[in-house]
Amino acid sequence: MASRASVTIEHVAQAAGVSRQTVSRVINKGPNVKPEVRERVEAAIAALGYVPNLSARRMGGGKSYLILAVNDRQRTIENWRAGRGNDWVDQMLHGGITECEKHGYHLIFELIDTDPATAPRQLSNAIAALRPDGVILTPPHSDNEELPVLLAERGIPCARIGRRPGTQFIDVFMDEEEAAAEITARLIALGHMRLAFIAGSPEYGNSTKRLAGFSRALAASGLGEAAGCVAKGNFRFADAAQEIERLLTRADPPTALIAENDEMAFAAMHVADRLGLEVPQQLSIASFEDTPGVRFSVPPLTAIRQPTAEMIAAACSQLIAASAGGPAHGSIKLPYRLVERATTGPAPAPAKRKTG
Repeated sequence: MASRASVTIEHVAQAAGVSRQTVSRVINKGPNVKPEVRERVEAAIAALGYVPNLSARRMGGGKSYLILAVNDRQRTIENWRAGRGNDWVDQMLHGGITECEKHGYHLIFELIDTDPATAPRQLSNAIAALRPDGVILTPPHSDNEELPVLLAERGIPCARIGRRPGTQFIDVFMDEEEAAAEITARLIALGHMRLAFIAGSPEYGNSTKRLAGFSRALAASGLGEAAGCVAKGNFRFADAAQEIERLLTRADPPTALIAENDEMAFAAMHVADRLGLEVPQQLSIASFEDTPGVRFSVPPLTAIRQPTAEMIAAACSQLIAASAGGPAHGSIKLPYRLVERATTGPAPAPAKRKTG
């Protein structure tokens, strides 16, 4: 008998008394295999300790059994090099890998530039080399209208994260505008009448949606746009800290602040500490993302929990179904959750005027 390390599909076929093609159909969970034959092949696989390789599996229908997930190259590498890590990538890999494993698929992770002049070429090179059965475009690639069209022309199903139409492609999203409106309304309900929104980057469509939610909640409360101010933090600690210090040292500083990611919220906490402002007694801070670190900040950070892993898992599931003949379009909305912790509280009482 062959050693476990050298067991091939031919050994399984011989042991089960079937052809290589039948073994491949069983591995791929394909049709047209009698139950007793399937059981015999599965028993041979277990007895021999056979682990299918991709080339063997492709015999069953030409699939690659790969899902390609594409992320922002510059921002991802920048975070890695700075030692900040990237929880979005962690959650993406968690959701994608675990879902793909359920179906016998593999998730491949690639970084592509967001520059519209180079992104199509880089994506073309990746799909030519890997021949994936489906591609996941994460923000801001999901906002690039050229990329899904390129994939459609090559017959590759595409899932866009953060988009909602679902008419031509698989779109998976959470309601970014509603999430921003909810946390804004919550802060207003706590008595805050001067609020700041620390925006990420207009390159990301979700930033625009969140800003719309912030403005909508201000208008609905009757406070109006004058009660809110917006600063651009570029999703970066240093950029956000500079803008937040400018806001907090002016004559009429905000008493509540919403940051578009946890890194910028941490910047707000650092600036508040440096300025001697107590959180949340003098300044309330809330964030989007809800990465693991927010639970260990002092005080723990209030945040909108994004269903990142769940969105990627849903995208993988739909792409795998599409590769098997299912629909390659549709819209999937997943819920977010506002997690209130210790960085938000009632607005501070107005300072009393001194009398002569």
